[in-house]
Amino acid sequence: MARDYYQVLGVRRDASKDEIKKAYRRLARELHPDINPDPATQERFKEVTQAYEVLSDENKRRMFDMGQDPFAPGGGGAGGFGGAAGFPFDDIMNAFFGGGQPGGRGPRDRVRRGRSIKIRVELDLAETAFGVTKEITFPTAILCATCQGEGTAAGTHRTTCDMCHGQGEVSQVTRSFLGQVMTSRPCPQCAGQGSVIPEPCPDCAGEGRVREKVTRAVKIPAGVDDGTRIQLAGEGEVGPNGGPRGDIILEIVQRPHPTFERRGDDLQCTVTVPMTAAALGASFAFETLDGTENIDLRPGTNSGHVITLSDKGVTHLDGGGRGDLRIRVDVETPGKLDEEQEALLRKLAELRGEDRAPGRFSPGHGGLFSKLRDAFGAGK
Repeated sequence: MARDYYQVLGVRRDASKDEIKKAYRRLARELHPDINPDPATQERFKEVTQAYEVLSDENKRRMFDMGQDPFAPGGGGAGGFGGAAGFPFDDIMNAFFGGGQPGGRGPRDRVRRGRSIKIRVELDLAETAFGVTKEITFPTAILCATCQGEGTAAGTHRTTCDMCHGQGEVSQVTRSFLGQVMTSRPCPQCAGQGSVIPEPCPDCAGEGRVREKVTRAVKIPAGVDDGTRIQLAGEGEVGPNGGPRGDIILEIVQRPHPTFERRGDDLQCTVTVPMTAAALGASFAFETLDGTENIDLRPGTNSGHVITLSDKGVTHLDGGGRGDLRIRVDVETPGKLDEEQEALLRKLAELRGEDRAPGRFSPGHGGLFSKLRDAFGAGK
């Protein structure tokens, strides 16, 4: 025997497959040509790879234990690193990036998590402000009641795939500049699951789930806003073969309100009053989200004045109180007067000494001409 492959990998002769794989991965990380380009190290890497190729294969290992080297001339293989039969390229990759069993990853899990569902929920302002319970109807996948997720017809069971013999993968040997390269791919007959359904369930066609529309009552908390997302964990679609449910993602869409504009948890609106009401004062009824409120407008109110109603806005999402309602007053000046109205206003202006008043000017918040002056540096 030209060399002892057990000694090359540093393992006992009764070492398990896992011990052999671990030893190879450790040495491959140390000796890989990308890490150690030294020619002597590359030769050592070839020996380690060849040793692993023999000891990871049951037939080749049995042949070696009986005193025959599979890679010796006439021993069932040809060449070294460049001509090794079944060169384990996949396992070199696994040594650096992780992987499953030597030469493959084993059968895939046929039970998978279901898809999450995104649902848009339209709400009025009052519903977002105070919360609401909504019934939503949507298509989804539910567990098949006939097979309970197994996917098989009554009285039948899944059987081992006869193409991959339950491994979930099939191997193929091709020739390359490295020699004979063994590659693995998912079994086309069982889709990598290692088993097949001889008689699928007639209701779900072997998928273990069926689709239908369901109606569900969901509680929307107070304080949600337009664009808020609510996750209902484990309420989405059932996964294939009875897998766990995905989630439901509710996306809140707040409908526009005819009166109020929302700013965070505060509400804003504008009330337009005639000039006489602003001058003399007035009282009017105003509809808030909580009901009717009587608003008192004090005499001499100017346009732009803001009336604040505390705690009449939207409930904070964390439950700690509410925002405010702010009412901006817009004083409307009459644009068309009859002779009697004009005479009365002129008399009022005369009584107040405002019939010849040019207006008052004050510093700050300059108009167009002052802004132009500042822009061009005039007056400096």
